[in-house]
Amino acid sequence: MSKHIERLRDEHKDFDLNALDESFANDPFKAFQEWFDEACSSKEAEPNAFSLCSANAENNQPSSRIVYLKELRSKEFVFYTNYQSEKSDDINGNPRVSMLFFWPGLQRQIRIQGIVTKISPEESDRYFNSRPRSSQLGAWASDQSRPLKSRETLEQKIADLEKRFPENIDRPEFWGGYGVAPFKFEFWQGRPSRLHDRIVFEKEENLWASHRINP
Repeated sequence: MSKHIERLRDEHKDFDLNALDESFANDPFKAFQEWFDEACSSKEAEPNAFSLCSANAENNQPSSRIVYLKELRSKEFVFYTNYQSEKSDDINGNPRVSMLFFWPGLQRQIRIQGIVTKISPEESDRYFNSRPRSSQLGAWASDQSRPLKSRETLEQKIADLEKRFPENIDRPEFWGGYGVAPFKFEFWQGRPSRLHDRIVFEKEENLWASHRINP
């Protein structure tokens, strides 16, 4: 076994900051907002970063990557991406995804399962127009997840786009937002001896039912 792995294994510390009981929340969206606000105020690094897992409809191969939560609205979690990327290809064939937020400083994680749909072009336009110019150019330049001949090829595309768009940059049709509508949440609070607290919310028609599960 690697000495680094042995060292990390031996340095594990018990989780002991907090606890959860079944009454900690009635609404999983409000509970998420409270935990998210705490993650922001406690200066967690990139508190809006989460792992998005999708699955290819042809062979059921799951894929995970880090994306950024940009908005929580209308009971949906919104993120933005290239509509021709690998994740979008997965979503087009299978709109079921999972999300994972992990805030190690708070010894907490939230797992979310839901259904993805595109948000409106108008909403995507508004967000795109708020982005820095360099990010707007990057959205145009990247054929995300597709083979790239060289770094120089990408940089040349940026230079060409600078000339093409001397002032305002319109949102490309192949780039925009998705909204994840959850049907399941799991709130995980680390506890000593790996006897963690796990509270699950599952949607039953238009109501949320909650229960505790084993660590």
